[in-house]
Amino acid sequence: MPVTIDLSGSVAVVTGGTRGVGAGIARALLEAGAEVVTCARRPPDEPVEAAGRTARFLPVDLRDPAAVTGFFDRVRADHGRLDVLVNNAGGTPFRMLGEGGAAQQARVVELNLVAPLTASLAAYEVMRHQPGGGSIVMIGSVSGTRPSPGSAAYGAAKAGLDNLARSMAVEWAPLVRVNTLVPGMVRTELSHLHYGDEDGVASVGRTVPLGRLAEPSDIGDACVFLASEQAAYISGASLLVHGGGERPAFLDAASVNH
Repeated sequence: MPVTIDLSGSVAVVTGGTRGVGAGIARALLEAGAEVVTCARRPPDEPVEAAGRTARFLPVDLRDPAAVTGFFDRVRADHGRLDVLVNNAGGTPFRMLGEGGAAQQARVVELNLVAPLTASLAAYEVMRHQPGGGSIVMIGSVSGTRPSPGSAAYGAAKAGLDNLARSMAVEWAPLVRVNTLVPGMVRTELSHLHYGDEDGVASVGRTVPLGRLAEPSDIGDACVFLASEQAAYISGASLLVHGGGERPAFLDAASVNH
């Protein structure tokens, strides 16, 4: 019998849910039946829609604790509850450590580690008063699991985010589950900035064991699972969604044929 995940009646917030991976997550949650609220500093170029339904957008600067608290208070006032928080907002420009000062690197850490902490604390204040608690999903990165030249502060922040989630999972149990989803390379509307044209994207995809970059929907489907009752006994975990990871360079450099 097929397993269908039904999040009807639940309310989910996706930070940075207006484009790219975040929009893919928001669409997957809409398709599963959840009421979805996205947030970012600027409104989306076009509404995030799926299954004939539209995600609500509210502006917020996640680096402003008072604004974040006000945002979650509004979600609770308008929707009556909060069941899922997906901390997706983040990112970084490519910058070698020697090319940027400490203040620039600190801003990357603030966006990718401190802001998710701020949002999670505010969400917890809503979730802990609900009989069913809630689920928080951190969007990490494989950059936090390996050296990340050109995005070192980002990788360090994502590694810290995973550790933070594990501590939250212990402190906030049993009411609130906290997990980290760890994507690899994802094809979005900005992929050309990183990988070039379609041939470049395909070439990079061939370095992944499964032969392609992830689609935002792949990340979204994994988020829906972690948010659902099917994952009721999963907390403090890290789920790798990276198509098998990266082929070790030594395999190609070695002279031994297999």
